[in-house]
Amino acid sequence: MQHEQTPTRQPLLWAALFLSAGIYVAAYAWRPPLWWVGAAVGFFLAAIWYLRKRVWAAKGLVLCSWFWLGALLIQTRSGVGGTEIISFANGQEVTFTAHVTREGYAHAAGPQSLREPIDLETETIESEGQSHTIHGGVRLTIYERVDRTGTIAETRERRAASSANDLHEIQHSTEETPALTQGNPRLSPFTYGTRWRIHAKLHPPRNFRNPGAFDYESYLRDNGISVLGSAREEQVEKLPGFAGSRIELWRTRLHAGIVGKIHELWPPPQAALMDAMVLGEDAFLRNATRTEFQRSGTYHVLVVSGMNLSILAFVIFWSLRQFRLDPALAAITTVAVSFAYAFVTGVGPPVWRAALMLAIYLGARLLYRARNMLNAIGAAALGVLVVDPGALLGASFQLTFLAVFIIAAIGIPILEKTTQPYSQGLRLLRSTTYDLHLSPEVTQFRLDIRLLAGRLGRFFGRSFGLLLPATLLRITIGAVDLAFVSALMQIGLALPMAFYFHRATTMGIPSNLAVVPLTEVLMPAAVAAVGVGFVSTTLAKPAVWLSSVALNGITGTVQWLGRARIADLRVATPSNETILVALTLLAATMLAARWPRAIALMGLMSTACAALWIALIPPRPQIHAGVLEMTSIDVGQGDSILLVSPEGRVILVDAGGIPLWMHSDFDIGEQVVSPYLWKRGFTHLDTVVITHPHADHLGGMRSVIANFRPGELWVGSDTPIGEAAPVLEQAKKAGMKIVVRKEGDDFDYGGAHLHFLAPGRDQDGAMRANDDTLVLTVGVKKTAVLLEGDAERATEQRIVVQHPEAVLLKVAHHGSASATSLELLSTLRPRYAVISVGTRNSYGHPRRVVLERLQQAGVKTYRTDQEGAVTFYLDGTSVTPDVAHVH
Repeated sequence: MQHEQTPTRQPLLWAALFLSAGIYVAAYAWRPPLWWVGAAVGFFLAAIWYLRKRVWAAKGLVLCSWFWLGALLIQTRSGVGGTEIISFANGQEVTFTAHVTREGYAHAAGPQSLREPIDLETETIESEGQSHTIHGGVRLTIYERVDRTGTIAETRERRAASSANDLHEIQHSTEETPALTQGNPRLSPFTYGTRWRIHAKLHPPRNFRNPGAFDYESYLRDNGISVLGSAREEQVEKLPGFAGSRIELWRTRLHAGIVGKIHELWPPPQAALMDAMVLGEDAFLRNATRTEFQRSGTYHVLVVSGMNLSILAFVIFWSLRQFRLDPALAAITTVAVSFAYAFVTGVGPPVWRAALMLAIYLGARLLYRARNMLNAIGAAALGVLVVDPGALLGASFQLTFLAVFIIAAIGIPILEKTTQPYSQGLRLLRSTTYDLHLSPEVTQFRLDIRLLAGRLGRFFGRSFGLLLPATLLRITIGAVDLAFVSALMQIGLALPMAFYFHRATTMGIPSNLAVVPLTEVLMPAAVAAVGVGFVSTTLAKPAVWLSSVALNGITGTVQWLGRARIADLRVATPSNETILVALTLLAATMLAARWPRAIALMGLMSTACAALWIALIPPRPQIHAGVLEMTSIDVGQGDSILLVSPEGRVILVDAGGIPLWMHSDFDIGEQVVSPYLWKRGFTHLDTVVITHPHADHLGGMRSVIANFRPGELWVGSDTPIGEAAPVLEQAKKAGMKIVVRKEGDDFDYGGAHLHFLAPGRDQDGAMRANDDTLVLTVGVKKTAVLLEGDAERATEQRIVVQHPEAVLLKVAHHGSASATSLELLSTLRPRYAVISVGTRNSYGHPRRVVLERLQQAGVKTYRTDQEGAVTFYLDGTSVTPDVAHVH
């Protein structure tokens, strides 16, 4: 009969937890490395001393040794070399020789231009007539011309031919610009290991310096990149020789060959998704596609992750076992193929972690230790963290291990108490002897199936009569298990999803019920199609068709469920108290899962309540009650101003953006402005304002409207001009009230007084956009701020006539010489000013003459390119500036 399983011990899991705690603590509390060494050695020796006297004390001391070891590892890990190159990253053109370490793919950068990002490692740098031997990582964007016929310039073709000869390539083709913009790969001369002499301007990477901003500098540093640069195709010259690893060269050629085969077998839209799902290549994915998968809670299938590798490994292992291959040999073959797959994809640590966990699981299975999955997870975590302790601090590592940990610590124990006994009861249904090894409930379940089969056997025959209910029950139990695991993942990962991605995946359960089974069809079919495609494109067509059907089902589900308004539930950064409570409840649920069903259910309910709290109950916004706040958010070369009234009404004036001519899909509203607002605890805006229809002011507004659903939109003209048209259309569809503000509008709003100075009521929006910009003062008692947008001389003359007073000035047009006149400064008499401007912008903003005017007027000036986000608090009598100090 069935008996309760005795708890298993997880020493490696506890070691991994204590190692992780040491890494986390030491990452934020630096101490001399010798302190950590002394502590680790001391605790370990003490553990040996207590080993025979008090075993429990020895175990505790050993775990403490792991803690100190983690602290030592994180503080002594070697940083990225090549920091010497920073001294040459001053925006001046330099000449350097380098070899390619990561290839890229070309994308449209204009009507007759392409851009191709690549990573290089420098060998020498020439500057001011001197040559320096410096090794450093450079992420370089190369801009290439396309002639009027749409083909790549002849010089490019000669370079491609040269590279093909040097690397023994057998392909050579000329691609047209339309095909490139659709994402078709082509032969690139910038292949791995090739050496180049390049004239380029280098500059250090820079984060957007707002609380909650993505740490782009650390991301590049972790990928070996120290500086960024750009060059035109005529500024690069191929050099003879090869530099790098021959193994990596073979991997990149194989990777590129598979990408080419994928684009040969599938049409461009499907090929881009196949690249991502099968090979981890996201170069051809659109941001809109990523967003659709994120909204539906199925983003994990869009990237090569543990699930993709697990599906592939399961199909391989199952297929080998069907051919009666020895279990040990099947496991070894599966692990070998999985590691080869991880190697070819080249997506980095996530897939390698999945391959490592798979190897440990199959090894434990062969050693009859498959039950102790938590110990296997601990072993995998130890292996990863000892090699790369910094991985613990990244979202990828945390999500990967937390997901597996939740399934092993909560999902499997609960399924063992609920559906798994009945799933086992569906085996050997004809054997009555097997009944003796099962619990009474499961035995009765088998008897009921036999009775039903006897009735069905009268109509369909005895064999089919038993097969039909057993098959339907297996499908039902499988669907229930999938729904339970999907729901468990949604509630278990609610905290990190909110913290890192500000999303509550409300549609994750129904989406995954359809998407996961379809992915189980797509992965082996797509891999088979690519493999057979190298032999014969015709023979690959059945697998291509099957994978295309599965892909269409996935994208259809994602688009259908992702369009639901509830699917786009964005959440603010949880408070520290919420994080602590959610983690405590999750740990309690993991412990409760091994207790009787009632206690396990209570644990699940508590974690579900925590997830609902994170999704539905916003944190308290971080505001100063009773004062007017004006924050200039760092959005680069653009404007975005946050206003919080003394009564807590929230206004966002502009939302930054990138001009269309730059052909960039980077969304300032989604990736810069929104994270700052979420970090502050805002989930709703009362009003948004568009000062004028220029992309650097309104480009991010569509995402802001979608994420924060403001009630009103204030504009200077409701005429849909240029880039303002889609924003106005979106506002109307969202049911927002659109209000046109003009010179003379004067009213109180949430305890603050607003007075509009421009545009004039005689202006209809047909003038130059800068001349039609909204200008207003926002004040409390004797303190006010003047927001000028991109006002220029003509508008400032209108302002001066009205004799406004403001203690704080938001400098017009990013410090352009066409504004901030002496007349305005003498009329306004501000004590503080802030300039919203981008680092190393091509316009030369802020102009020296403007800075001199401000200095002569005695104005203390702040700049977002130097200080990052700058906040000013106006209490009615004084102004208090506050700089975020984010690096």
